[in-house]
Amino acid sequence: MPSPYLSDSHRNFALQVRQILQSQLLPIADAAEERGHLCENAWQTLAEHGLLGLPQRGEGFLESAVFLEELGALGYAGIRASVGVHAYMASAYLELFGSEEQIQCYLPGIRQGRIITALAISEEHAGSDLSQMQCRARPSANGFIVEGSKRYIANGSRASLIVTLVRSGEGQHALGSSSLLLIDGDSPGLVRTPHPMLGWCSADVCDLDFTHLVVPACNVLGKSGKGLLYLMQGLDFERLVAGLLALGGAHHSIRVLDGFVRRHQLQGRPLSDKQSVRHRLADLVGEQQILRHYAYQVAWQHSKGQLDTRSACILKLRATELALSAAQACAQLHGAQGYQLNSEVARVYRDAMAGTIAAGASELMRDMIFDSTPAS
Repeated sequence: MPSPYLSDSHRNFALQVRQILQSQLLPIADAAEERGHLCENAWQTLAEHGLLGLPQRGEGFLESAVFLEELGALGYAGIRASVGVHAYMASAYLELFGSEEQIQCYLPGIRQGRIITALAISEEHAGSDLSQMQCRARPSANGFIVEGSKRYIANGSRASLIVTLVRSGEGQHALGSSSLLLIDGDSPGLVRTPHPMLGWCSADVCDLDFTHLVVPACNVLGKSGKGLLYLMQGLDFERLVAGLLALGGAHHSIRVLDGFVRRHQLQGRPLSDKQSVRHRLADLVGEQQILRHYAYQVAWQHSKGQLDTRSACILKLRATELALSAAQACAQLHGAQGYQLNSEVARVYRDAMAGTIAAGASELMRDMIFDSTPAS
């Protein structure tokens, strides 16, 4: 169903992106899963087609929305997480709060795929509750000295620029005593430890440990002490991005399931002859179509500078949970075929589970939706 928010130009762009991803990224996707990260050629391919430098704001963001949905529909959530963090999440803070010198230094390399970025926020005891953050940056003569750890960082082993949230003041509340730092991936004192996950195998998830790591004052993003405030301003955008990626992931699972139930024979007849099977697929298709309309409405809001927390959280919640529901249905109806360790269906199911946790767990999304809904 065409979206009223998209023009013929957007639809043609979607076809072009789909062709690029399927012809140039899909053939190397399994190798990326085994390796644990995208290869340099994959980043260069995306950059050469301009897909790492699409607009993050303004009218042009609808092109980004189209790209994100298509990237999600590729069926490899580890790849979509890696690219999403690099091109939209970590780099967004640089574009929003970076100085002219910082932007000129890093942004061209990010868009060209030469500088891979990571976003280091989560800690062992500070995921959804960042008030428990322990990673600290002590002022020094020329900047800060960072001590502490970050956990579950996508692009962690390959990133040459790490946007890192640290506690930089002595206040009890992180809101007024935290900063965002640009940490060079070659900095002495940085140790990266691969952290294999159940899914997102190509997302290069690592733990980062900082020991007496020196960050120059010129690598503070925005103003010192405003890090958590900046993060809160960027989280709605992160959740919009996560929702669009998950929307594509749901579409992929539905497409795989549809093909299987029409093709697979049970007692000499297609599995789709079973009413319960048809109805389960129909419910998923209906939810996906409704959610797609909502997703592009929220993307359009963002393009007009009107993105709000409630809309972003609703999209992120519903899209990631639909992706999980579709993956569960896919696994269930594939039977033993879907339970094989290295099957496509098993991978999609494992990947979909991560979407309901990353960028804000579903439980947190529900709390935020409730808190941002006016009392009647």
